[in-house]
Amino acid sequence: MALGTAIVALLAGGTWFALSGASAHTRGAGTASGPNVTAAQRKHRTPATPETVASVTPAPRARGVNGANAIRVTFSAPLAADSPMPSVTPAISGSWQRVSPTTVQFVPVRGFPELTRVRVLIPAGSAGVRSTAGGLLATQVVDRFWTGSYSTMRLEQLLAQLGYLPLGWSPDAGALPVPATDANAQISAAYDPPPGAFAWASSGYPEALTSMWQPGQGGSMLTGAVMAFENNQGLAMDGVAGPQVWNALLKAVAKGDDNPNGYTYAYVSEGSPETLTIWHDGQEVEHTLANTGIPGRTTALGTYPVYLKYQHQIMKGTNPDGTKYADPVSWVSYFNGSDAVHYYPRASYGFPQSLGCVELPYAQAEQSFPYLTYGSLVTVAG
Repeated sequence: MALGTAIVALLAGGTWFALSGASAHTRGAGTASGPNVTAAQRKHRTPATPETVASVTPAPRARGVNGANAIRVTFSAPLAADSPMPSVTPAISGSWQRVSPTTVQFVPVRGFPELTRVRVLIPAGSAGVRSTAGGLLATQVVDRFWTGSYSTMRLEQLLAQLGYLPLGWSPDAGALPVPATDANAQISAAYDPPPGAFAWASSGYPEALTSMWQPGQGGSMLTGAVMAFENNQGLAMDGVAGPQVWNALLKAVAKGDDNPNGYTYAYVSEGSPETLTIWHDGQEVEHTLANTGIPGRTTALGTYPVYLKYQHQIMKGTNPDGTKYADPVSWVSYFNGSDAVHYYPRASYGFPQSLGCVELPYAQAEQSFPYLTYGSLVTVAG
């Protein structure tokens, strides 16, 4: 019988039926894939393979993460074009982008701050992520990670660029500079500072100052620089680079808001005779006889930043004999507790006479006062 003609068959029981040869070859028996799929067949169609999460970056429970980096999620199957995206908490400005059919990433406009706990939630069920084949995520996935601390090295780099340190900083040759107005790039550099080099802005600073410098190690020089920046920005002066300082610092870098006061360093020698020398922007601007504290009320040795200033003041306290004093003084710059550089009238200068302060003649105190701005370092050496 020719293919395509009706094949006549006899079933048991004497019933005859006709089977088309063409139909038997084109659709097959019992499938639900042809154009004439019935509602019953659709109802029993095999469900799509469930979607699963293959990986999340940063790794779950990771610590010390650079908060400016993208958050990446990879799935087992391509996502549908209209699939919902994961979410991040705390919420920050940014957008989810498709990297490949199976991978999406969140790119922040300005990264997460330091020491932040971040949660990534990938929704499941009928309202969750969905593959192109219709597969759903069975259970929501919640991953957490913690950002790291901002780098002391980067803090020093930025303060140097703005003139709050007696050094300049520049990136290594061939290294791309961090764009000043790119907020996320600046946040990324705060976690992971670019390679570069510091160089003294002037060769005129004394060894007492240059020997203090240890890049990335903090210390008195960095504390004074932070205090100077805080004062210029109207922030409380504590010398600690907290969230307010970092926010203000990145804004200052974006605006090119340099230190208007320059850099000052003062050195008090308790040699014979006692003297005070001041350098400003690498140039010696003052050298004068001075008085420091008497035995039992000595001026503390060490290096300290100026933290309080008065043009005139009634200085009160107790004399060694127990009597009280209230002395008018001028051009006062406090640097360590009650120790200050200031004018006090004496018949002579150059040896211990004070109760702990650094006393200067009037003209020299007046000239020194504008240089000893907030955060300026004062070293007292024996």
